Amino acid sequence: MAEQLEFFPVASLCRGICQSDERGFCRGCMRSRDERFNWQKMSDAEKQNVLRLCRQRFLRKIRANKPLPAEDPQQPSLF
Repeated sequence: MAEQLEFFPVASLCRGICQSDERGFCRGCMRSRDERFNWQKMSDAEKQNVLRLCRQRFLRKIRANKPLPAEDPQQPSLF
């Protein structure tokens, strides 16, 4: 598969929340402490990898917080 060319620098994910959760990831951007502090030193390829990891962390967090469906949902009677 051909590699996509990047014409613009990869922007920071910072949303200005800057609070760490219990696992040490920022609640706003899902980056680790090292990823946040070293962002300016990273190459675009490294930044793309961090973006991929942040998406995975975000989806994992959403799945963990999603309530389980009821075993036998009851549909209300129309009559």
